[in-house]
Amino acid sequence: MNHPDGRQNPWRVLAAATALTAPVGALYAFSVFLRPLEALLGLSRADLALVFALAAAGFGVGMMLAPALYRIASTPRLVLACAGVSALGIALAATAGGLVQLAVGYGVLFGVGGGAAYILVQQMANLAVTRRHGLVNGYIVSLLPAGAMVAAPTFGWAIRGFGVRATLWGFAATLAVTGLISAGLTARSGIAVAAVTASVTMGEEERRRAVFWRLSLVFFLAASAGLMVLSQAAGIIAAYGGGTSLAVYGTTLITAAVAAARLGGGWMVDWLAIPTVAMSAHALALAGAVALSLWPGPGVAVLALAVVGLGYGLISGMTAAAVAVYWRRALYGRMASRVYIAWCAAAIVLPIVAGRLFDLTHGYGAAVLIAGGGNALGVLVAAGLPRQHSAPEPPVAG
Repeated sequence: MNHPDGRQNPWRVLAAATALTAPVGALYAFSVFLRPLEALLGLSRADLALVFALAAAGFGVGMMLAPALYRIASTPRLVLACAGVSALGIALAATAGGLVQLAVGYGVLFGVGGGAAYILVQQMANLAVTRRHGLVNGYIVSLLPAGAMVAAPTFGWAIRGFGVRATLWGFAATLAVTGLISAGLTARSGIAVAAVTASVTMGEEERRRAVFWRLSLVFFLAASAGLMVLSQAAGIIAAYGGGTSLAVYGTTLITAAVAAARLGGGWMVDWLAIPTVAMSAHALALAGAVALSLWPGPGVAVLALAVVGLGYGLISGMTAAAVAVYWRRALYGRMASRVYIAWCAAAIVLPIVAGRLFDLTHGYGAAVLIAGGGNALGVLVAAGLPRQHSAPEPPVAG
């Protein structure tokens, strides 16, 4: 599985990462399915918020499992396995007759496969690329919302034309095909994750526990607001008076904002201090929440949610880049999977609370205020993050 001349090909690694990760970003377009699934399966908004929360939890489980799987199989086979689990999950969701099967398919299996793929490609990229880690990591994490940006209007069109079940079947086929493409590119890239990471040990001084917990909290607070927006964007826009078309295309705009901000957040770490990027991002998201609270309406909702998404995206790209700054490359997958537990917790807490509050109040005003409060706290916590200090790269134990 090595490159013919024994070298890694970073461009093929990045192409493989794109093919595998971008379709998984449809997780962020879940809000497009809210009303169709409510009508088809007779579910409440809180039920569907639970499905998204389970997908986020499954994503977290997959991220935690990924580093332990490196030595079990070759990297291309791991890529295939990730894609296969995700495709199976969506196929189960396409045939679901109720909440349980939908939760197992879309929530658990799709989440686990996508999470494992996400960490796997980040570890691959950080081993293959030796410069501009901020930009590279920003690009990798931008693939999820970029995929959602394509998926949201595509799903909206397909649901109107063919129905929600056919749309999910088409998505399952897409995951299978892009997984095969990614595995082929990986096989030709020369990357072998297990060879570099399997024997790496982490010394006590490398754990940097205070940095880990502060970075995780900064990420959690931003992701709480951002994932509430991404998981229920179409529903939030509709609740503020927007029509179906505005809800679908507004969701596309929001995911585009997140994708661009993730790329920008990673790139900014190459040039600016990490605390500066993090504080500015939280302040931006706070401004969006304040604007929507003061001037509620469909147009303001789209713009304000996009601003909240920008703040979340900047933090997401910054976090991925910060892991490469605070810890050495061979430890990237291990540490990133732990930091991303904050993402999973955020996806479980506020989206469910927002869904429950909507069922009780038929509005999102309280949830927006909670999200804004989290961003205000995030500004204060981010101020204590250390400035850039690249971790040393000692020889790998063998």
